[in-house]
Amino acid sequence: MAPMPSFRSSSGHAAETPFCLESVDEVAAPEGQDGVWQRYVITQGANTIVGMRAGIHSEVSALLAQYVERLNLRFSKQQSKAKR
Repeated sequence: MAPMPSFRSSSGHAAETPFCLESVDEVAAPEGQDGVWQRYVITQGANTIVGMRAGIHSEVSALLAQYVERLNLRFSKQQSKAKR
């Protein structure tokens, strides 16, 4: 099974800051896995999500870009509801 992403959060107004894909780097496969793996870092203000995903750089980068877009859409909808 692939490693789960780790999350680091801080207090404050991070929800006002959009999520951003900071990096995608090829790394060694986790123990018990094979193939090409990528380590990624997504940030939102002082919050950080670090994870790993199997695949080549271009495929993983494209998937993560879609993921970040969905995160930003979801959080913008939550902010809209909170302002009502």
